Amino acid sequence: MGGAQRIAILGASGYTGAELVRLLAHHEGARVCALTADRRAGKTMAEVFPHLAGVVLPELASLETLDYSGIDVVFCALPHGTTQDVIAALPRTVKVIDLSADLRFADVATYALWYGQPHKAPDLQKEVVYGLTELARPAIRAARVVACPGCYPTSAQLPLVPLLEVGLIEAEGIVIDAKSGVSGAGRAAKEGSLFCEVAEGVHAYGIASHRHAPEIEQGLSRVAGRPVMVTFTPHLIPMGRGILSTLYVRLAGRASASDLRAALAERYDREPFVRVVPEGIVPHTRHVRGSNFCLIGVFADRVPGRAIMCAVIDNLVKGAAGQAVQNFNLMTGQPETLGLEQQPLFP
Repeated sequence: MGGAQRIAILGASGYTGAELVRLLAHHEGARVCALTADRRAGKTMAEVFPHLAGVVLPELASLETLDYSGIDVVFCALPHGTTQDVIAALPRTVKVIDLSADLRFADVATYALWYGQPHKAPDLQKEVVYGLTELARPAIRAARVVACPGCYPTSAQLPLVPLLEVGLIEAEGIVIDAKSGVSGAGRAAKEGSLFCEVAEGVHAYGIASHRHAPEIEQGLSRVAGRPVMVTFTPHLIPMGRGILSTLYVRLAGRASASDLRAALAERYDREPFVRVVPEGIVPHTRHVRGSNFCLIGVFADRVPGRAIMCAVIDNLVKGAAGQAVQNFNLMTGQPETLGLEQQPLFP
C-alpha cells in the first residue's frame, strides 16, 4: 500500500499504549497521528513516559475530541467494558485493532456471562476476526476489525491448537498453570499491584474463575469440533513483564512427547516469531523479554501417557502490542515482521 498508514492509539497512557508507541516509533509503514488518554489530556507522551522523550508524537487528547477523518487504522487499548461502543461508532473506512477483551468472544452471551454486562455491539461482533496471528492469517488480512487475544490465551493456544488439529493430544484433561509479571494488571493504581503486595512472593488468583479460561476454551473447542474445558490457574510473579505457561496434556493413541515436539516444529518451521526449542532446553521468560517471540519446550512426563509443555512470551509484546502490530502489518499489506525485528533483551 502506498504511503505510511495514519495511526490513532486510543488509551495511550497505559503500558500497552506505551508499548505500541515504542514499536511503531521506527515503523516505516506507520505514522502516529493521534493519541488519546482522557486523564492525561494536554500532556505530552514524554511527560507520561520519559523513555519515549525522543519520539516525535502528537499531544495526548481526550477521546471525545478525536477527528477520525485523517485516520487509517485505530489501535484501541482502552479498558475492558469501554470499547464496544467506541469501535461501533467509528467510520467504516477505519480499520480497527482492539487489544481489550470486549470483542474476543464470538458468542455475545459468553461475553456477557464472564464480563458481567451485555455486549453493546452484537452486530459489530459478527465481523470481528480473532487475531491469533499464526493461526488466522487469511482472515486477518481481509478483516476490518481484529480482536487481539489475551496474553495468557496466546501462550496457551500457540502450543495446544496445532496438536489438537493433528490429533496428538486429548481434548480432555488439559491443565494450564500460568504465571505473569505485574504489568499484566495494567498501570492503574491498585492495592494488589503495590511493591509490598507483590515482592518476595507469588500467589494464584482468579482460581477457577479467570476470564481467560473461556477464551482459551473457545479456541480449543473450535479446532476440536466440540466443547472443550480446561483447568486454568494464573499466578502473579514479582517481575515487570513476561508469561510462563506450563501445559499438562494427555497423549492421544501411541503419541509421544517427541511426536508433539516434531509436530510443533513442523507447524512453526517458517514462522518468524514462534520457535520450538531443542529437546532438553527449558524456555525462560528472560529469553523473550522485550520481543515478539514465543518459545515452546516439550517434555515427556514421568506419568505414562502424558506430556508437559512450557511456553513463554512477553505479555506486553507477543501478548499485546507486538501481536497487534503483527496483525496491523497483515491488515495493511506490509511485511509481517516490520517494526518487530528487535531481539530479546538479555539479561
